[in-house]
This record gives sequence, C-alpha cells and structure tokens, in this order.
Amino acid sequence: MADTWIRLLGPPRIEPPDAAPPGPPGRDVAPLQPRGRKAWAVLAYLALNPAGVIRTRTAALLFPDAADPLGALRWNLSELRRALGGAAIAGDPLRLDLRPGWRCDVSELASASVQDLHPRRFEGQLLEGLDFADNPVFESWLADQRYRLETAVQSLLYDAALAALAAGTPSDAAALASQVLQRDPFHTDCAAVLVKALVALGQPGRAREQVTRFGELYRAELGLPLPEEVRRALSDPGAGADSGTPANAATVRSYLDAGAASLSAGAVDRGLAQLRLAVELSQRAGERRLLAESLVTLAGAVIHQAGGRGAEVADFLHRALSAEAPDGGSRTAAAAYRELGYLAVQRGVPDRAAAWLTKAMRAATGFPDEQSRILAIQGMLASDTARYGEAAAALAESVRLAGDAGNRRQQAFGEALLGRVHLIRGELDLAAACLDRALDGVAAEHWTAFEPFVAGLRGETYLAEGKFEQAAALIDRSWVMAELAGDHCYMALAAGAQARLFLARGDLAAAEHWVGRGLAPSPWYLWYSARLLDVATEVALAAGSPQAAEFADRLAALAGRSGMREFAVRAQSHRASLGDAAAAESARWLAKEIDNPVLAGWVERQTAG
Repeated sequence: MADTWIRLLGPPRIEPPDAAPPGPPGRDVAPLQPRGRKAWAVLAYLALNPAGVIRTRTAALLFPDAADPLGALRWNLSELRRALGGAAIAGDPLRLDLRPGWRCDVSELASASVQDLHPRRFEGQLLEGLDFADNPVFESWLADQRYRLETAVQSLLYDAALAALAAGTPSDAAALASQVLQRDPFHTDCAAVLVKALVALGQPGRAREQVTRFGELYRAELGLPLPEEVRRALSDPGAGADSGTPANAATVRSYLDAGAASLSAGAVDRGLAQLRLAVELSQRAGERRLLAESLVTLAGAVIHQAGGRGAEVADFLHRALSAEAPDGGSRTAAAAYRELGYLAVQRGVPDRAAAWLTKAMRAATGFPDEQSRILAIQGMLASDTARYGEAAAALAESVRLAGDAGNRRQQAFGEALLGRVHLIRGELDLAAACLDRALDGVAAEHWTAFEPFVAGLRGETYLAEGKFEQAAALIDRSWVMAELAGDHCYMALAAGAQARLFLARGDLAAAEHWVGRGLAPSPWYLWYSARLLDVATEVALAAGSPQAAEFADRLAALAGRSGMREFAVRAQSHRASLGDAAAAESARWLAKEIDNPVLAGWVERQTAG
C-alpha cells in the first residue's frame, strides 16, 4: 500500500497515498491538515526530537507569551491528533509515534537509502513559508534545523550520486550531482562527481566544458583557482600496471602487503601507488571481494595517510560496497561504512554519519576489533553534537575492545577523544589521565602524526588548570609538529590553543596573531574550524574588534548546518555579549538541553544583563 506522508520540508502539508481511491461525488477527499503555524511548529519539534521532549519545556518554548502555555500546547496536540489519524502523540517526555502507513520526511532523512532515493521527497526548507519572528528562541532553533537539514539533503544526494556512479549508471549520477549543484554551485565534490559521470557517459567534451565553467565561477565569485580535484576528475588516475603482470589473487595480495609495508615505513606515495596497482589487478582478475578489500585499503590510506577527503576517496568506498557481495556483514563492508561515516563526521553531516555508522556496526557483528574503530567514530560524532554522555560511553567501550585486541594505536585514539570530552566538560583530572595514557600510546607506537592532537589537548588541560608553563610547552610542540606535517586540522587546533593561552595571559596582540594563523588553513574536520572561530570571537570581543560580530555569525552558521549544538549556544552567547537580547534568551534556552556544567556557567556569565 502507498503511504501517507507528513511533509515538513517545503510548505508543510499532509499528502495522501498516491493510490488513494476517489471519494463520492461532491466530497472533499483531501486529508485533514493541522490548523495554524503553531501546530506545525509542535509537529516539527516532535519529529526532530524522536527521543521525546519534556512537556513544560515544549510549552515554554513554543508558547512563551500564552497565559496558559501548557493549555495552549494541549490544544495544539489535540489539533494534531485530529489531523494525524496515523500517529500517536502522548507521554511525558512527549513523543511522536507514526503507525504503519504513515511516514515523515525529516524523520527518514538520516536513514534514507541511497539505492532507493526519491530526490523530490526532500525538496524545500523546513516549515517553508512560516514565520516565527515573534518567538526569537524558537526562530533560532528553527534556523539551525534548516541549516542542518539542508546540509543533510545535499549529503544524501551526493552519496546517491556516488552510489550510482559505482553501480554503473552515470546518467543517474550526473542528474543527482546536478541537483546538489543547483542548491550549492560551489559544492566541489559534486562538481567532481558530475565531471566523472560525463566522462563515464562518453561525453568528454561536455566534461571539459563543465570544468571550464566551474573554473570561471570560482575565479569570478570567490577569486580562487579551480580545485584540483575537479580537474583530476577528467582523467582516470590508473596505476598503469605492466600488462605482463599476472592478474590473480596472489599478485593482488602481494601488492596489498607491499603497500602496507611502504605506508608503515612512511613511504606514502609509493604505498598509494602499490595499492592502486592492487585495485587495477583485482579488477582485471575479476576478484570482486579482493577488489572491495583493495578499494577500502586504498581509501583508508588516502584518508589517514595522505589527508584525502573528497569525491575520489568516497568513490573508492562506494565502489567497494558495490563489489562486496550483499551478504549482510563482513570486515570489508564494515570498514567501508565506517570510513564513509568518518568522512561525514568530518564534513559536519551528523545525520548521514549516524546512518553510515549504524550500517558499519551491523556489518561488524563478530569482529570486535572493527567494532572498536566504529565506536570511536560514534563517540567523536556524539561529542561533536554535544551528546557527551553517549560519547563517553562509546569511547570507553572502544578503548576496552582495543585493549582486548592489543591495538595500542586504537587505544590511544579512543583515550584522546575521551580526554577531549572530559576537557570540554571541565573534568580536568579525568581529561589529564586519558590524555597522558594517549601520549604514552603515541610514544610507544612512534605515532608522530597523531601527536599534535593529543599534545594540544593536554596543553589546553594544563591551561584550564592555570598551569601556563606546562601548557605553553605542549601547545608549542603541538604547533611545531602540526606545521611540519602540514596538517591543516591540527594546525587549526594548535593555533586556537595558542590564542587561548595568550588571551589568558592578557596578550591580545599575540592572541590575534594566532587567530590569524589558525584561520589561514582550511581544515577538513569542521569541529576544528568551529573551535577556532569560537576563540577568535572571544579574542575579538576582548580587543574590542569589529570582527567579533563577523566571527560570531560565521560560527553560528557553521554550527547550525553541522549540528554542533554547543558551538551554536556559544555563538548566541557571543552575540549576547554584543548586545543582542534575543540571542541571550536563545543561548540560555539552548544551553539547558546540553549536559555540560562548564557551558551552563559560561552562558550565564556571558548573557548576564
């Protein structure tokens, strides 16, 4: 049977099943629609909080000026029950439960399958056409959700375009990538996918025209050269294996082993070349499972050894999933899903990240070492979105499983991320213990590539304790190691830590200098950008700089579209410091939804008066 859809993207409406039988003559068979914008607001708030919402808080949020907020909420809930015959709305916390035959677009966005995607299902803005300017707190929440959902829709279309390319349907890939580019003309990854799709369609002339058009757009609008990834999409970066090399399982395995050895020895370019040869030979041999393994291994090396994050590496992962037999679970499938989840976390698309990581965990049944890796990324995601209890639980379990497997690097990774959670929450003793264990693991493994992250966070822990000398030593080391590696993410982290250190010492000129150095690179992982913009705003406020408002606005936009709830609160608090009374009200409200006593105290100080 066809389903009844609750459409909250675009002009809100209830859509009947496509095959709904006609009613008797003269009778209106259109479904009942909730009356009034507040009923739609309640529905959207419930749909986007599936775990439930407290009735008193919901009433205070949506009906702040009503004489009886709970009574107004009850009336609107009755209105929704009248219109939504296929939904149960009850309890405290209040939950929306859809019965079979009823579906809601925003509820399904995170779990939508890229193989069965109907793009028009997710068109339009959340509650499009409805205005809540008379309720600034809800308007702030709605703006953040609109940002986040638009990012999630674009990411879903991008994933679907890559899946279509991997499945051998480049015409579908081109259509899906074009839809994203209509929403965001500067979406570099989709530009690369579109060019790849046109090449696969046998239309190199159109592909070159698109590259030229993108180049002109970047120069005219951004004053920047065309991203190299778009240009590379015109050609196949095949490894060019000697045609005399036998293509069989033994040679593929040999190149996989050689690639791993080269990467371990620090010969990244050689290792990547050997892994590309493994991919090429497995394709020639028709070894689908080995092809999937080779593609995932190559993707992991490009991501973690060469800093790749764009369409090329995502294409490897989708091709691996296409090659892997759909038998429900395997190490290769779990690793591919995990890496796609990791990329989504770093791009700031929490809905898609959660969907990929759920698939990864399902595929990893029976593989505790892989489960440890997945849990670490789930913990990173939960931390980024200010769900610190979930983050701590996932990371602690990841560390335990890594210890059982004897994986010292994975233990250090999990300990460092757990230390970050404790630092953010002001649990400094716990943070120090986790980060010291992580530093020990980094030293034992000679893992210098990861050291800037751990050293920077340990330095910030000393800074929070008022131990400036110890903080300076570790923060300096974090910067030097990050700069030597050319790692933009860790450079942003270390520069932000330097700015905090000099701000605490009262040296505003030095703090502004470090803000400038940190903003120069463009980190892939958006959490680093948000953290840097946060301290940039603090420094600008302390210096009385007119840039404070610009930094606060940039932070608000980034946090909103990336679902980084704590940074959204901090952006509103900075705006409150600049005299925005509505932002102060929003900050206080939003902070109550986050379990972080440090944030709560900071917001009260920032918004006082």
